[in-house]
Amino acid sequence: MADDFTDVQTKDQRAEDLKAIGWVSYLLHLIVAVGAVIPGAQPGAALLLIALVIDLVKKSDAEGTWQASHFSWRLRTVIWAGVLYVLTAPLWILILPGWIAWGLISLWFLYRIVRGMVAMNKGLALEM
Repeated sequence: MADDFTDVQTKDQRAEDLKAIGWVSYLLHLIVAVGAVIPGAQPGAALLLIALVIDLVKKSDAEGTWQASHFSWRLRTVIWAGVLYVLTAPLWILILPGWIAWGLISLWFLYRIVRGMVAMNKGLALEM
């Protein structure tokens, strides 16, 4: 009977426990986003992949908490940025249009990450 203990955590406790993971993920995304906006400062896709794996693995732990919106927010941001980069890649044939398109996508990516960080710092969920 001693083994019948159950780990009971409230939604608020789970959300607070996930804050550290959320900050690690946001900071990795931020490094990538800043690197995308500043020419020649690319830290590489490895950091983005690490952040993506963290988000995918821990997303289920956040279900039912305000943190769930942050995991979805980061995943959607990466997916949409990737799709937009692929769709605008042909513009690089003319160089300037490609540079402008990717610059705008990179700024949008940076905006989304900063907006998410601000909301998480306030303990707020993000609206999709």
